[in-house]
Amino acid sequence: MSPALFTVESQQQRNSALLAGAKYMRPRIESQVLPFSLDMKAHKLTPDQLHALQALELEAARIAIRSLASLAKIGELDHLGGGLDLLAALTLTMAVSDRERVTYTIENAHTSIGYFSALAAMGFVEAEVVIEKFRRSIDIPGHVSWLPGGTELNGGRLGVMIPVAAGQALGLKARHGADAWVLCHCGDAAWISGQALNGFNGAHLHKAPITFVMHRNGIQLSDSNKKVLDKDPRIMIAAMGIEILEIPSLHDTEGLYQAYCEARKLASEGRPNLIYPTGYRSGAKGRVDLREFGRKYGIEKDVEAFAAKNNVAMDTEIWIPGALMSYRDVISMMECVFLVNDLPGGKDHHDGHMKGRDEAVVLGHSMLQPTSDQKRALADLRAKPKRSVITEARPAPGSANLVVGAEARRAVKLPAAGEAVSPRAGSEAAYDLVAKTFPEDVFVVSCDLDPSTKLGKARKHLKRDHQFELSIEEQVACLMTDGLAMSSRKPQLNVISTFAAFYEGIAREGFELWRYQRNLNGVNEGLNVAFHLSHVGASTGRDHFSGWSLDWITLALGYLPYLDRFYAPADARAAFVAVMDMAARYGAHIVAIPRDNLPVLTKQGSSAALFEADSAFEAVTPLRSYPGARRAILALGAPAFVAVDAAERLHQEGFSADVHLVNGLPLPDGWIDDILRRYPEGVVTIEDGIIATRKTGLRGFAGLVCSAASTSKVRTEHVGITDPRVAPADGMMEVWEHFGITAKAVTEAVRSLG
Repeated sequence: MSPALFTVESQQQRNSALLAGAKYMRPRIESQVLPFSLDMKAHKLTPDQLHALQALELEAARIAIRSLASLAKIGELDHLGGGLDLLAALTLTMAVSDRERVTYTIENAHTSIGYFSALAAMGFVEAEVVIEKFRRSIDIPGHVSWLPGGTELNGGRLGVMIPVAAGQALGLKARHGADAWVLCHCGDAAWISGQALNGFNGAHLHKAPITFVMHRNGIQLSDSNKKVLDKDPRIMIAAMGIEILEIPSLHDTEGLYQAYCEARKLASEGRPNLIYPTGYRSGAKGRVDLREFGRKYGIEKDVEAFAAKNNVAMDTEIWIPGALMSYRDVISMMECVFLVNDLPGGKDHHDGHMKGRDEAVVLGHSMLQPTSDQKRALADLRAKPKRSVITEARPAPGSANLVVGAEARRAVKLPAAGEAVSPRAGSEAAYDLVAKTFPEDVFVVSCDLDPSTKLGKARKHLKRDHQFELSIEEQVACLMTDGLAMSSRKPQLNVISTFAAFYEGIAREGFELWRYQRNLNGVNEGLNVAFHLSHVGASTGRDHFSGWSLDWITLALGYLPYLDRFYAPADARAAFVAVMDMAARYGAHIVAIPRDNLPVLTKQGSSAALFEADSAFEAVTPLRSYPGARRAILALGAPAFVAVDAAERLHQEGFSADVHLVNGLPLPDGWIDDILRRYPEGVVTIEDGIIATRKTGLRGFAGLVCSAASTSKVRTEHVGITDPRVAPADGMMEVWEHFGITAKAVTEAVRSLG
């Protein structure tokens, strides 16, 4: 067994062992939960509903504090402050969510201990598991991750979930109309990120039924908002088209519920909105000082003692944030309020903790004790029969998706064999056929490039709520498409198309999201999205550097663990077959389409086209074969015809080398090993992308093959772009010639193997 194979098998064994020991990482989980939900038909909570909500929030807060106390035993901490701040609003969000038409996500995903604790309070997961396993298991990690009853949108980078949630809301709207609603909890730091602002804009532009709930606690990662970014979010977010709903505090349960009712109505009308807690300041309604802070939350003696310790007068006027960091954890909560008011004694509890603190003392404070009404409401809930909730994993990559029948495919007219045409013609025909066949299940996100990426014909078959134009906002377009994929378990094609160069330089976050999207079975995998990379490689007309995508193959290789398939079609017919296969398979896909005209490939010794409209996709197709060949040329995508030319020249000279066309990745199991055995005198690769040099380390398809051959005695040579720094602005063949992507270069490489 080779070291590489041993390493792979060992990792798979460790993966299996980790998942086997998990409690919640399963394809299907049935939870027995408290029978508490709100249908929002009434605009006022009943006393029982109010007390139940508050009791559940308190229960979650106590679980969170116990969990951090457990974590402190191993010297670790977490974001307890934000987790406690999250709870009042998140508990209400969970109560109004049905996880089908109405759902939620959390942008400020470092608040995960609040999220996990709320799930435990509701009964979706066991409290003891959250307490003892938070940040110490695959079940309960350190950021928001999918668990029964929770959000499928696992949190990662700040700001990213805003456009993703908008995409999810648009997908739900297309499926459920006015009943669709997404709530997105967000912090008051990440709203300024580009993807967040673009996400607000996209939500408004396409009338997404979404409500953002901002936890305006005045604290960022390292200090107060005032010290880091002293700007009012409302002005810029409103400028993006989001309606602002101001309320004094997220901790006023009745007032927050009324804001939710208003937000729900606006969202159903296609008016995305943001609930913004202003907090309390001195004004016409009275003076707000430290004494008022203590009175409002029933902690007068605590505030007096803390103020005296720090030599701060009780009549000092302050701003009480409408979302209190470390809410109910009194000492930490006071330190946060002092921090945002620039008072002595203030501390940042973005990274809150229980290190060196007495768990019993913290939990014993009055703010963490339920009232008699709250105790009774929770006891009544627990006495009722539990509600059974089943949570199922997303379909496995490669599951059946939008499958078009062979007869319909054969009816499509494709370019003839030998004809020189852009592969875009084939992908255009495929998208058109899929959209015409499944108009309710195809969603297209565009970046003002449909005439070039050729998605326009497909869009003509789609309703307005199935197609979304986002101008030149490539990053947010990719993220919104990720959100669309989360809107339904039904077979669905979600395609985002733009130039490959923009994916490489601007839109990578759409791919990056895949790295932290965990399925319920514990596997981090890509979403059911088709990333359509148009104009790949050096063949992008005469634009020179401005239009190039030279690293597209390495990009795809980097995300291969999360992909179902990566497609690199070599001609228009191959592009048709690739898109049809992509639509038919559930999962994450990248399809890379060259711009310039390429000859439609033919079968060896025939004028017939290599691919038919109803051909099944195959990762590798034998393109030319010669008796006794002991060398081979492996062509990835567009330069396949160059490889054929080289092989035919060599054969005429009595020097045989077979040609294999690589249509995409991953390669079949064992295929490269078989190739290396079949061609002991060596293998040459050719691709239209950066391969660098052996000195700097080969990359792209060349790197893949060279790496596989490293443990064998088989030599490899590689044709591709080694130095992209100097090049002509010219046509495809002239540019390829400059870079040495030519039949001459391939023949020389094949000969050099000896």
